[in-house]
Amino acid sequence: MGKRIVMVGAGLSGAVIGRMLAEAGHEITVIDSRDHVGGNCHTQRDEDTGVMVHVYGPHIFHTDDEEVWNYVNSFTTFMPYKNRVKSTVDGQVYSLPVNLHTINQFFGQALRPDEAREFIKDKAEDIAEPQNFEEQALAFVGSDLYKAFFKGYTEKQWGCSPTELPASILKRLPLRFNYDDNYFFHKFQGMPENGYTPMIAAILDHPGITVKLGEMFDPANADEWDHVFWSGPLDGFFGYELGRLGYRTLDFKEFRYDGDYQGCAVMNYGNADVPYTRITEHKHFAPWESHEGSVLYEEYSRACEPDDIPYYPIRMVDEKAMLSDYVVKANETSGVTFVGRLGTYRYLDMDVTIREALDTGRAFLAAEEKGEALGAFLKSPV
Repeated sequence: MGKRIVMVGAGLSGAVIGRMLAEAGHEITVIDSRDHVGGNCHTQRDEDTGVMVHVYGPHIFHTDDEEVWNYVNSFTTFMPYKNRVKSTVDGQVYSLPVNLHTINQFFGQALRPDEAREFIKDKAEDIAEPQNFEEQALAFVGSDLYKAFFKGYTEKQWGCSPTELPASILKRLPLRFNYDDNYFFHKFQGMPENGYTPMIAAILDHPGITVKLGEMFDPANADEWDHVFWSGPLDGFFGYELGRLGYRTLDFKEFRYDGDYQGCAVMNYGNADVPYTRITEHKHFAPWESHEGSVLYEEYSRACEPDDIPYYPIRMVDEKAMLSDYVVKANETSGVTFVGRLGTYRYLDMDVTIREALDTGRAFLAAEEKGEALGAFLKSPV
């Protein structure tokens, strides 16, 4: 006989785990406080222009995980899409990530790849073991490129000096000595033809799944279910009794334009005196479509307040100490598994979220076969 299982959150984690367990014969209820499925991946058509808008900011699918790629393609058609980001700095437009074109344009050179490597090597500062973001950047590209493309943008994005951020944030950013301006380097890249929300709705479309939108789940009622998968904030499950984990949130200032405003999907603004981090033009996220009108977002980053939507976990020293205490509480709680970006207080790309959801569903079924219970985390957040 199937168990009564609740998924708190109708985003990728809840949908993927819920689908797998429903197919195994369990009775799944998905509850979300919002009036739509999809979480922060939610997309919707703008009524005036027909543009597919990424309501909570752009989401671009990229992965090397073939199983995950095949999984999402079994629920929707993915169209080819390459993310080519531009950056406006001091009145000039440059290509990101930093590549040979960026280097040559910025320094007024015509360097070949080997020449550019030596050129940047001479610019880079000799810092054997960078201790923070700024030192990592200086050791990576030197002072000039750091100040132009990273310093001001990072201050706006994180609301603090780059010297206060860990070096690891920058280690995943590419530096290329060719003219490849594809922001990601993964084998599979694309966009769902009709947006993410229909894809997630298709995953949830199973007779064993009941979806309840616009409802809050009270953790005090967790024992009414055979198992709870919680994709809300980890600290929220415990009523924030140890304090609130730190997040950055985003504010979007929407504006319209008749025509093509910036000629690309994402334009970063590296200067600190420009208050927004970037402008996104959403019709360019679907280049297979044609629209006269345009919908754009100016994107502003700030500290997350209690009523805001959390986007990026800060994971600084204070947060990590509090996180460890919450992980202890979670591991002492039976019948609940914490999943996803908020539930595990980690920054996760969509493909990693799906991979962990698939693995979590399989782990639950394997534990069930053995008569065991699934623990609080598939992967510990600390």
